[in-house]
Amino acid sequence: MNKVLTFFALVIAMVLSAPTSYAQGAAKTGPYPATIRDADLEKDSLHNLQVARNYFNLKKAYVAALKRCEEIIAGNPNFAHIDEVLFIAGKSARLLADGRGKQKAELYVTFDGTSKKGLTPEEFRNGARSYLTQLINEHPQSSFRREAEAELQAVGGPIKTEGSKQ
Repeated sequence: MNKVLTFFALVIAMVLSAPTSYAQGAAKTGPYPATIRDADLEKDSLHNLQVARNYFNLKKAYVAALKRCEEIIAGNPNFAHIDEVLFIAGKSARLLADGRGKQKAELYVTFDGTSKKGLTPEEFRNGARSYLTQLINEHPQSSFRREAEAELQAVGGPIKTEGSKQ
């Protein structure tokens, strides 16, 4: 009789504890893959951001700052500080469009597969608008938003996309 009571007590305990194990839901699967950040890639991107800040703020080398930022954007679009990267890229492009900085805009060269070419001031302005618009649209809580909005006004306002209210 004692064994039967023990067996029923064990069965009841298992039945009552089963819902709590299912309450964990999707936690067993881990975080959403798009939000996972590679530690080595984050470290490399942070180094590039620090170098871009140095080029931008101390050396006024806007070509070098823009290239570092573009490297981060291409290689790690989920970077934790991507809003600052977009801001530095946009502001660097605007300043290059205005012919400012210690580096000449002609040093910024693109390669289309067959030939190299430099960008015109208008192309730099469009690049600045693109980076700053992306910052405002994708990172509305960014601490760089207000300054990005002011920079956008200097280059002709945000880029209007299909279906946007702007």
